[in-house]
Amino acid sequence: MEKRENWGSKIGFIMAAAGSAVGLGNIWKFPFTAGDNGGGAFVLVYLIFVALIGFSVMLTEFTVGRRKQLAAVGAFKSVDRRWTFAGVLGVLSGFLIMGFYPVVGGWALAYVFKVMGGLLNNPATIGDAFGTFITNPTIPLIWMVLYLILNIVIVAKGVSSGIEKAGKILMPLLFCILIVIAIKGLTLPGAMEGMEFLFKPDFSKINGSVVLAALGQAFFSLSLGMGCMITYGSYLSKKENLVQNAAIVTAMDTAVALLAGIAMFPAMFAFGMEPAAGPGLVFVVVPTLFAEMGAMGPMFAVMFFIALTVAALTSSVSLLEVVVAFLIDEKKFTRKKAVFSSASIMALLCVLASLSLGGIGPKLFGTGAFDVFDLLTDKIFLAIGGMLLCIFAGWRLKKEDLYDEITSNGTVKFNLFGLWYALVKFIIPITILIVAVNGIRQGFESGSGPVMVVGIAIIAIFAAISKKL
Repeated sequence: MEKRENWGSKIGFIMAAAGSAVGLGNIWKFPFTAGDNGGGAFVLVYLIFVALIGFSVMLTEFTVGRRKQLAAVGAFKSVDRRWTFAGVLGVLSGFLIMGFYPVVGGWALAYVFKVMGGLLNNPATIGDAFGTFITNPTIPLIWMVLYLILNIVIVAKGVSSGIEKAGKILMPLLFCILIVIAIKGLTLPGAMEGMEFLFKPDFSKINGSVVLAALGQAFFSLSLGMGCMITYGSYLSKKENLVQNAAIVTAMDTAVALLAGIAMFPAMFAFGMEPAAGPGLVFVVVPTLFAEMGAMGPMFAVMFFIALTVAALTSSVSLLEVVVAFLIDEKKFTRKKAVFSSASIMALLCVLASLSLGGIGPKLFGTGAFDVFDLLTDKIFLAIGGMLLCIFAGWRLKKEDLYDEITSNGTVKFNLFGLWYALVKFIIPITILIVAVNGIRQGFESGSGPVMVVGIAIIAIFAAISKKL
């Protein structure tokens, strides 16, 4: 059995944990969701939810992980084997997300070179170029493999030598690039209209839909509910201040989302463009935006897609680590064996996901693999995973044990412990349940009901058999 690893430094852990939280959702999902839900009104509600719920769940994951010194499955199982399925659900979520995430990460990596090759020379063809690219049966797979190799190299080197060192380099790089692009956007004529839209709330636009969208974005953008932060917390020294670390990581993730909004909205208003949903925003609207900037456009576009690749990489590394940590802790694999075993299966899932975008490969109730993996995790698994975590911490763990762990046996002050505990035990599970039910309802309305039923059935099956895992 390998000796359990630890982070080499506080800054290394913070950069790695912030990297885990920061991902594709910060760069494209936040700007689109803000644009679709009233701009400033959405941002205000989002920030409130980040402060109350995002921070609280982040702190809970760190606390559970460090208390048990085990990754997601072991942390739950060590208290009660009946709760094993909650950890298994996190590992399964990591597996399924890594079944399509490297595909998009490969697109981002490819676009760095596509921009260098003259993609922006003819703005009218950018949309068609993206559609042709992702539906090609072979070229996206090459980029996916290259992207996945980057993940393998980092995670195989271990916690301090691989993940921590990568975080120390990649996170500052991401911030610097986004700041440069944001400054450029703010210098464009009409840019202040974009800033006003993003940060001046119109309270008349706040309704149930906006509140649910803000809650969902706050929760999912922080990489909560999939065991990442439990796993990262399990490598933490007992000397670390969990409250401070959770606050810093939450603030850094939020800062990236806001920077992405500042980088995009002023430029979009300056050029009269509308944000688009999903990949269309990042791979069609944004390149077109940079093409409008003239001679400097390609340089800023290259910087943007490097930033996007970095954001994706820091998140996917943590997802791979969740599965690797499970195999090391529970199945006694060596790190390298765990990395190559899990990455091999993920690569096969990615092949199915990538091919499905070209209409090739098996379908589930008419839905391709890419959308199936996305629906199951985004709409069901992550929300239920986060809800189970809070129920577990609030109702299964002793209040005094949580207090001792968070305050390092009374040496660290946390005057809001009572409020945090009430949120975790009562408020957050209910709010997450609302998000989960709403997500499932939206799935049924969009015609994905049968896939949703399969997802719920999978959770029930794993709940029944997980004690044997």
